[in-house]
Amino acid sequence: MARRVLIVEDDRDIAHLVSLHLKDIDCEAETVTDGRRGLERAHEGEHDLIILDLMLPGIDGLEICRRVRARSDYTPILMLTARNSEVDRVLGLELGADDYLTKPFSVLELVARVKALFRRIEALKSVDASREDEPLNLPEMSIEPDKRRVMVRGESVHLTAKEFDLLLHFARHPGRVFTRAQLLDRVWGYGHDGYEHTVNSHINRLRSKIEEDPAQPQYILTVWGIGYRFADSRSRGEL
Repeated sequence: MARRVLIVEDDRDIAHLVSLHLKDIDCEAETVTDGRRGLERAHEGEHDLIILDLMLPGIDGLEICRRVRARSDYTPILMLTARNSEVDRVLGLELGADDYLTKPFSVLELVARVKALFRRIEALKSVDASREDEPLNLPEMSIEPDKRRVMVRGESVHLTAKEFDLLLHFARHPGRVFTRAQLLDRVWGYGHDGYEHTVNSHINRLRSKIEEDPAQPQYILTVWGIGYRFADSRSRGEL
């Protein structure tokens, strides 16, 4: 079955070129050149991937990314940007983009990134298929993956898309130590080398939302010189 890709790009030549090459890997591409229409189609259509330019008329790509990630269903997002500013790329990743390319880019590289995103999503589905919707009940915390809902000490906690993904990954592997690079690869995916500080900022925000005292965390623990781990029942009992 062909995969459905939404291309939100106001440069018609680039959009057309990307669309042609996606057909070579059995993708059906839909092209939108306006930010507002792009957001509508992102909400209306059932797409397997969104290729999203940052600079768009109407609504910019960062705002589209933020609104798409506010939904419960998950669609991979590959950002395209003509900007050289690292701030814009980091902001896009913080808002939940899965990967990015800076213009001008090689179409062959874009196709390789698209294939990598599809492989990663399929791998995640196969690994977690039997338990992806299974609730996790922890001391003073419950996580409902199907509803993307977190309750801590009886109160609902609002998390961004990537904060939720990060917490869920930790909670499914209690006691296991992850480096920042491993977390980038497993939660953010391919193409995020060098953005370890993104992990730090997400963990700091997570702690501020789920810990009674973020300075003395009980859930997400720092393993000095290595990375982080999610406390198992034994280590929580020691705190």
